[in-house]
Amino acid sequence: MKKLILSAAFLAFAGFATVQASDLKTKIETVSVQDSVIKTPIKLEELPTAIKTVLATEPYNKWTPTAAFTVKDGAKEYFQVDVKKEEQVGSLKFDKEGKPVE
Repeated sequence: MKKLILSAAFLAFAGFATVQASDLKTKIETVSVQDSVIKTPIKLEELPTAIKTVLATEPYNKWTPTAAFTVKDGAKEYFQVDVKKEEQVGSLKFDKEGKPVE
């Protein structure tokens, strides 16, 4: 008789656990991000004249250009100039006319 009661209790618990487990639903989403930025190094001398002119004016003339790149970010195209001033480093972005790009 004890075995019968224990078996019934076990089956009731197992049935409850099965119902609860089947009610759980998990939704998994996969997101794919592709980096579309193409950064090509160029020589500082190859920068457009307009950018060289801007770099020679305030406040940019306090910084020393160390590297230059052409950057294509989707439909946007611009020039990136890495600069250094003592221990500080930074990057400047310009269009081909020498206007700052955000």
